[in-house]
Amino acid sequence: MKATAKAHTNIALIKYWGKRDESLILPMNNSLSLTLDGFYTTTSVEFQNDLSADRFYLNGQLTEGAEKHRVTAFLDRIRAAAGEPDAFAEIHSANHVPTAAGFASSASGFAALAAAAAKAIDLSVNQQQLSILTRQGSGSACRSVYGGFVEWEKGKLSDGSDSFAIPVASADHWDIRVAAVVLSSAEKKVLSREGMKRTVNTSVYYPSWVDSIPDDLAAIKDGIVAKDVEKVGEIAEANCLRMHATTLAANPPFSYWQSTTVSIIQAVQDLRAAGVPAFFTIDAGPNVKVLYTPDYEEKVRNTLRNIAGVHDVKVSKPGEGISYI
Repeated sequence: MKATAKAHTNIALIKYWGKRDESLILPMNNSLSLTLDGFYTTTSVEFQNDLSADRFYLNGQLTEGAEKHRVTAFLDRIRAAAGEPDAFAEIHSANHVPTAAGFASSASGFAALAAAAAKAIDLSVNQQQLSILTRQGSGSACRSVYGGFVEWEKGKLSDGSDSFAIPVASADHWDIRVAAVVLSSAEKKVLSREGMKRTVNTSVYYPSWVDSIPDDLAAIKDGIVAKDVEKVGEIAEANCLRMHATTLAANPPFSYWQSTTVSIIQAVQDLRAAGVPAFFTIDAGPNVKVLYTPDYEEKVRNTLRNIAGVHDVKVSKPGEGISYI
């Protein structure tokens, strides 16, 4: 009973920020993302009869503590669904994404874990069911089940059975680029789960941000269908800035940005003023992702690499969904 799966991370263009149910990871709003080919996790899961507990290796290192507990708790859901409560596994995960730095490492991590574990334990699930299962490990992971542009439906039911990802446009629909600008791979001081909870509970800006989502979603999906980089980019930027404004209005307030984050924002705005259709978005971390068309790749990459404080620039194309190795 062994299986290996590969999943790519995704970048949210319409952000997921806040939960209506912490246990089932049910979001306050719909979100929309682009799966990226440049960042991924490969995970092998083998259920072994002689194990009395799970063993979790991350990048070759045996892992204990909170990180292992999160994996084991998620596997408990899979064991329960498969009717195998005493089936323990050895897990080997190779993460090609900076962890806890705003690059959605948990998205690719839990998508790969869910796919490999379900296959290894012989749990028969379709993609929608896999998305529902994956969501319970990490919310954004449910979008990494699919490639290309993906929407996560928030759902209305209390059991979460109508909260899952659906594909909007395949990876080969549009030849778009995303430059991930790496400033820091250090772990965030305020992890996403804590940041979301604080924002939902205390930010006076939060209700207005949630109210803005339906219009943003409708408009950006029209832009994706039309392959309109300016429309998609402008909506993604505005949605991103409004989300980060909610953290500044939380109590106590917090921000994921560094000074270099602001420098990159200004550089992207300068590129646009010079006629380059480049647009930024930022998840819960200091690192910036820049959306642009391939005609301008050299100009965008050189500009970003020459900004003081930038460690690296990694370019991705639209990525595919979960695959099995």
